[in-house]
Amino acid sequence: MSLRSVFSRLLSSRSRSRLSDKRGLESRGLESLDLKHKTLERKHPKPTWHQRLVTFLIAVTLLLSALWLLLAIWYQYGVSSVLSWLATIAIVGILAALLSTRYWDTVTRILQSDSLSNKKSISKNTATKLLIGVYGAVWLVGLGWFFSIEPKQDREWMAEVDQRVSYERDATNPDLITLTNVRNFDWQTEEDATEHWDTRTIDLSKLSGVDVTNSYWMGPLIAHTLVSFRFEDDRPLAFSFEIRKEDGESFSALAGFFRRYELSLIAAEERDIIYTRSNARGEQVYLFPISNLQQHEVRSLFESYLTAADDLNAKPAWYNTLISNCTNIIFYMARIVSGDRLPWDYRIWVSGWLPNYLYDVGMLDAAPEKDNQPWSMNTWYERTHINPKAKGFDNQVNSQSDIDRDKNSRKFSQQIRQDIPIPALANSQASAEAKAKYTAQASD
Repeated sequence: MSLRSVFSRLLSSRSRSRLSDKRGLESRGLESLDLKHKTLERKHPKPTWHQRLVTFLIAVTLLLSALWLLLAIWYQYGVSSVLSWLATIAIVGILAALLSTRYWDTVTRILQSDSLSNKKSISKNTATKLLIGVYGAVWLVGLGWFFSIEPKQDREWMAEVDQRVSYERDATNPDLITLTNVRNFDWQTEEDATEHWDTRTIDLSKLSGVDVTNSYWMGPLIAHTLVSFRFEDDRPLAFSFEIRKEDGESFSALAGFFRRYELSLIAAEERDIIYTRSNARGEQVYLFPISNLQQHEVRSLFESYLTAADDLNAKPAWYNTLISNCTNIIFYMARIVSGDRLPWDYRIWVSGWLPNYLYDVGMLDAAPEKDNQPWSMNTWYERTHINPKAKGFDNQVNSQSDIDRDKNSRKFSQQIRQDIPIPALANSQASAEAKAKYTAQASD
């Protein structure tokens, strides 16, 4: 064998040995990496769907609570307030820091690559708990501040809600009620009116029925609800729960959740409080006469309004878009009077559907005319739409005489009730409940 072939074999065997060693090292390295990955997975297992759901719910709760607090601050202090902006920066900053803890491992590696690598870093869990604690403390302070906001009586109110209704009973006849500050404005436009605050005496023994008026101003779901009390020998008297607007203030349904408006109870002539909606503002107004009531129920409901006036005069209250608005306050009072005849229903909080609720529970007569033909809800809406009837009504009283003003009020109330059958009061509880049940079945 030649010397060249010997060297060739020696070199090839060394190469194979080196290649084998290299492959062995790579294999051991891969095994080591797999072992490290398995160890990390055991220490930090992948989150289950339950854990992901809980994390999602926590995140939604944090975001919604922050949004609620920020809206409360902004509606109380306004857009231009420095406090509003500082609170926004603080709350958004805390939430942003919480969000960044999701990428804490990446941030930690970056920090460990520089001069801070020798310092002990805070763990991800500790940072998250700390930030949640800070946010929780801020939110609880904000909650305490929100519930400490008190309503007031002494603001610069708009003229239409400037006065508060009050009353006195006759010392010799408790049926005679004298109301002070009954609103009786002469409306020219939506914003312009000649102010009149009247004193009016009514006789509770002459109560003959109740009408519910719905005025639609923002689509079919939202309406303002008023209640009118009829009398045998006098014009109706209307009551309305409203926001007590300050000068230059406008209504916002969203702001109504955040203690922005005080609650006001207005007693008024229909030529004022209904005319301003149907004619001056151009809202779509419907008047529904309530059936199957006894006089003592009507009287109890009227007394509930007097009690509400006492309460608001003694201590102001907040309007709330959801729980203390123009519709559900009426329902709370009516349910005290009628009990289970008015069951709880989601339409109590959807004011535009209140007439449909009254129809379904038998409070709108199924066959109000002599031909005994049942009315559908569509027929009720058609017949009780008062805008065509009020169109062109002359609401101006040339004379300053109270007699002429009362005549004009009576004329308006009669005109808007044209072609609307007015039900008589029920003679007994059994009769009222039986007829209401029959009416509800007929409506089905």
